[in-house]
Parts: sequence; C-alpha cells; structure tokens
Amino acid sequence: VQLQASGGGLVQAGGSLRLSCAASGRTLSSYTVGWFYQAPGKEREFVTAISWSGDYTYYADSVKDRFTISRDNAKNTVWLQMNSLKPEDTAVYYCAASPIRTPRAALYPYWGQGTLVTVSS
Repeated sequence: VQLQASGGGLVQAGGSLRLSCAASGRTLSSYTVGWFYQAPGKEREFVTAISWSGDYTYYADSVKDRFTISRDNAKNTVWLQMNSLKPEDTAVYYCAASPIRTPRAALYPYWGQGTLVTVSS
C-alpha cells in the first residue's frame, strides 16, 4: 500500500492544521494507521493511531486533548486534526500503516513520505 501525507505548513502557536494520509494501491480498511513525528536531530516518535474499524484510537500524552485522528475507509483516507499547536510540535509528520494495533514504529511496514509542520511562537 502506498501512502501520501499532505497538509503540513507554517502556522502560529495556538493555530490548527489538518493533515491527510491518502492510500493507493490497496485499501486501508484492514490496517491500523498511525501518525509519527520526527523533529530535527531526534528520533521518530509516536503521535497517534487508529484501528482499521476506527473503534480504537491511541494518543501520545503530549497531544491528548489537542489532536484528533479519524478515518474514512470508503475514501481510503486518514486525517489528523491538530489544534492548539505549540512550537514543540514542529516536525516532519509521517503516516504509516500496520496490520496490527501498535504504537511501535518498527511494526509499521508501510510509510508515507512525510509532511513538514512548522509552528512559530
């Protein structure tokens, strides 16, 4: 499955962005989809994930109550709504797909190319 992340950009602190992860080649409906971010000089970290059915969602503590993940399997797309953005949210955001429910990046075999989010103070 090929993934395409989009929607990144420059936003002021306190603002919002909506990232999209669109799939092609195969349906996303049987995969857990996760979002990860990687800040300059740091390792890739888990942000959030949603199960194939959308019934289960998981969030890193740093983004709880600010970010919301959702999906529409008919559109083969997953979204990440990011509100109340902070400068420390600045990173490249990647979407990924896994056949299992997990926050571990190593267990996601399919990755998109990443989209840059920059939050200015």
